[in-house]
Amino acid sequence: MSSLIGGVRFSVLDRSRTREGHSDAQALRDTVRLAQDLEGLGYHRFWVSEHHGVPGVAGSAPTVLAAAVAAATRTIRVGTGGVMLPNHRPLVVAEQFGVLESLFPGRIDMGLGRSVGFTGGVRKALGHGKDDAEDFAGQLDELLGWFRGTSPTGVRARPSEGLTVPPFVLAMGDGARIAARAGLPMVIGDLRDRERMRRGVDAYRAGFRPSPWAAEPYVVVSGTVAVAADPAAARRLLVPEAWSMAYSRTRGTFPPLPPAERVEALAMTDRERGLYEKGLTGQLAGTAEQVGAELEAVLAETGAQEVLVTTSTWDRTALLDSYRRLAALFGGARAPSAAAGGARGR
Repeated sequence: MSSLIGGVRFSVLDRSRTREGHSDAQALRDTVRLAQDLEGLGYHRFWVSEHHGVPGVAGSAPTVLAAAVAAATRTIRVGTGGVMLPNHRPLVVAEQFGVLESLFPGRIDMGLGRSVGFTGGVRKALGHGKDDAEDFAGQLDELLGWFRGTSPTGVRARPSEGLTVPPFVLAMGDGARIAARAGLPMVIGDLRDRERMRRGVDAYRAGFRPSPWAAEPYVVVSGTVAVAADPAAARRLLVPEAWSMAYSRTRGTFPPLPPAERVEALAMTDRERGLYEKGLTGQLAGTAEQVGAELEAVLAETGAQEVLVTTSTWDRTALLDSYRRLAALFGGARAPSAAAGGARGR
């Protein structure tokens, strides 16, 4: 185990991807079971995502799913990656996380994003437009105010007020600047565009203002990591998601994950093939030795304190094996690293 890899935390975001031949309900149960398995492997936190009206994703209500995950586990931190704040009233989000923290004290994270619905129809159904994302900084400030009891409305958020639920900003686009100004930990991806990631990290650190939530910058780098016995097996883990992304770009809908062997037998158009191959490149995939070297490079470039793995694939057995091999790289269960300091409760 290298010094850099051994000095950071490893966590997982599972998107509850629906798989061909399996129901949405099975996808949600798979997420809960994976959290239990990863807790035993020593992962630090387990997050779930928010997607609406997407055929290939079952996770539409992240705080509800986080409650199920937290109830099924004992020690791993549980949170969201993230709740998309423009879709919700900050008071309601504060109340939901206040309930979670009250039920599972000291284990809840509040990952927050600024995306709105994937399509115009979803945005209309949610009652929000693209412009709602422009006030993310104000929405974030209002949300945190409910925990600190500073709302000018005179309303008190219960049971949230007075609780500390560590907030994280998902840094897409302008998110790094917003996280820095708010003095919050930042999650940034993806690993395929390392130069862009490095620029975002540098901007975040340069503009960071200490806050009651974090005394110093805290960087989480996020992306796909696939580890297998040989490079070909690792690449096969990437195939279902790469094809689903190519399909969505050419046909306008994001489908359930297909088995790798079905994708490999498909006849693709030139455009589909180009998008598919692009989805397979730049990911951290290979043997443990190869992935370890790539992770070393990422950590050296970014100085990140944590890696959030977001791998999705059809074969859940192979996925768990990948997470086992990755856990062996970082040492599995261990005491939190001193290098991970910063915001309370992290």
